[in-house]
Amino acid sequence: MAAAAPTSFSATTAATTSSKTLTPPTKSPSISLGFLSSSSPSLKPLRATAAASRAGSRASGSASAARMVSVQTVRPPASQDFETSVFTKEKINLAGYDEYIVRGGRHLFKLLPDAFKGIKQIGVIGWGSQGPAQAQNLRDSLAEANSDIVVKIGLRKGSSSFAEARAVGFTEENGTLGDIYETISNSDLVLLLISDSAQADNYEKVFSHMKPNSILGLSHGFLLGHLQSMGLDFPKNISVIAVCPKGMGPSVRRLYVQGKEINGAGINASFGVHQDADGRATDVALGWSVALGSPFTFATTLEQEYKSDIFGERGILLGAVHGIVESLFRRYTENGMAEDLAYKNTVESITGIISKTISTKGMLAVYNALNEDEKKDFEAAYSASYYPCMDILYECYEDVASGSEIRSVVLAGRRFYDKEGLPSFPMGKIDQTRMWRVGERVRATRPAGDLGPLYPFTAGVFVALMMAQIEILRKKGHSYSEIINESVIESVDSLNPFMHARGVSFMVDNCSTTARLGSRKWAPRFDYILTQQALVAVDNNAPINRDLISNFLSDPVHGAIEVCAELRPTVDISVPADADFVRPELRQSAN
Repeated sequence: MAAAAPTSFSATTAATTSSKTLTPPTKSPSISLGFLSSSSPSLKPLRATAAASRAGSRASGSASAARMVSVQTVRPPASQDFETSVFTKEKINLAGYDEYIVRGGRHLFKLLPDAFKGIKQIGVIGWGSQGPAQAQNLRDSLAEANSDIVVKIGLRKGSSSFAEARAVGFTEENGTLGDIYETISNSDLVLLLISDSAQADNYEKVFSHMKPNSILGLSHGFLLGHLQSMGLDFPKNISVIAVCPKGMGPSVRRLYVQGKEINGAGINASFGVHQDADGRATDVALGWSVALGSPFTFATTLEQEYKSDIFGERGILLGAVHGIVESLFRRYTENGMAEDLAYKNTVESITGIISKTISTKGMLAVYNALNEDEKKDFEAAYSASYYPCMDILYECYEDVASGSEIRSVVLAGRRFYDKEGLPSFPMGKIDQTRMWRVGERVRATRPAGDLGPLYPFTAGVFVALMMAQIEILRKKGHSYSEIINESVIESVDSLNPFMHARGVSFMVDNCSTTARLGSRKWAPRFDYILTQQALVAVDNNAPINRDLISNFLSDPVHGAIEVCAELRPTVDISVPADADFVRPELRQSAN
C-alpha cells in the first residue's frame, strides 16, 4: 500500500473558485508531428518515397507512402504519474517508458469505503451501454465491502428503461431508482453515462443540479471535447474525473460476473482527473475503477482519452474492421471463392484465431504461425495495406482532434428527431446485406470452439491496420498503456469475441451511438481505399516494402504488448452464441 499522502494527480490543479460559470480551458501548445521515422532509434526509417519509386506507378498503392515526409522528432509521451493514499501504485516499463498503474482484484473491495470517503450516494445517470454494467458492478462491489453507500439510477421521466433497471434490483421503493435530475441533485458522485450527443445537449442542466464539491464522473472524454470546441470548460466548484473501461458495457458486466469465480477477470480501464476540487479525486477514480472489476487501471487525461477512443472506434475497434471485411469478402468471392469460405477467411479469421493469438501471444505470433509461402501472402497484404490504412487513420485522428468528428456526432444525434420541418433519420441496420446473411449461415453450423482459419492475406491486412493505428497514436504523444489498450486489448479481448459470437454487423448495429455513427461514416473509406489502392497494388505485383516488414518484426510495441499480456486476466470472456447483449433501448425499439 502506498505511503499516506494527500491525493493528487500531476496533470491537474485544485480548483479555487465556487462559480458554476463555464470558463475557457487553458490551451495546450501545439506540436507538429511527423510520420516517417520510427519511434525507436534502433529501427530503420520507413523509406516510403523509395518504395513508391520502386513500385513505379500510383496504381501500385504506394502513392500515399510517397507523400509521407519527416518533419520533426516526436516528443515522448508525457508521464502520467499520480499519488494515491488508498491503493498501491506500480511502475511498469513499456518500450523504454516508465508508466504507472494500479492492479485490481476483489481483495481490494475492502478499500472502497476509504476510497469513497465522504460519498453517501453514487448516481448512475443513464441506462445505455455502460449504465447497467457499471451500476450493478458498483452495487455488488460495495455490498461485498459492507458499505452503506447507495448506488441510485437516474432516468428521464417516462423512460422505458425503468423496467430494465427494476428487473436487476433497482427500485423506487428501496431508493435506488428515480428521476435523473433529482438523482443528480442528491448524489455526491454523479456518473454521467447517457449518450455523448445527449451529454452535449443537456450538460448545462446537469451542471446546474450538481452539489458544490460533488464529483462528476465520465466514462468517455467526449463532453470535454464538446466544451473545448466552444471555448468552455467544466464548472470549477466540482471535481471532474473519468474512468473509461476498454470495452463495451456488456463486456464490463460479463467479465465482472466471471470474476466472482476467478479473481482478476475484468476489463482494463483508464482513469483521468481533469480537476480536483478538494483532493479526493484520484482515490475516488481509482476506487470506481477497482469496483468495476478492472484488472489494471492506467492514467490518462480526458483529452487524450477522447481523442484515442473516438479515433479507435472509427479504426481498429469497429469502423476499419467493418471496412476491411467488406472489402476482402467482396474480393475473395469475385475471385471465385465460395461465399461461406470467404466469410470464414475474413470475419471468422479476424474475430477468431487472429484475435485469440494476438490476445495471448501478440501480433508477431500471428506471423510466426505461418509457413514460408503463407508469410509471403501476409507480407504482400501488409506492405500494400499499411499506408492506405494510415492515410485514412491520419485524417480520422485529425478530424477528432479538431472537434470536427465530435460536432458530427452531436448533429447526427439531433437528426434522429423531427425538426425544422424535416423528417427524423435514426440509424438503420446493416445486417441484411449478402455478407451478413452468409455469416448467419456460417455461425449456425460452426462447431463449438471453432475460431476459424488463420488466413494469411486477411491477417496481413488486419495487422497492418493495427500497426498503422499504433503508429498514429504513438506519434501523437499517447502513452503505450493507452495505445495498447485502445488499439490491441480492447479489440481482441472485448469487442472481437462478441463479433465472433454474433457477427461484425451485429456489433455495428448495437454498440454505442457514437461508435455506430463512426463506423457507418468511416468503414466505407477503409473499404474503398483498400479496394482502390492496396488490392490494386497486389494485383499489379508491386514490390514488397521490405523496410515496412523489417520494422514490423522489430517494433518495440511487441515488447510492450508482452508486458501488458502478463497483466492480462487468466480468464477469457465467455460469449455464448445466444448471448443477449443488445443495448436496452435498441431491444425496446425493436419490439
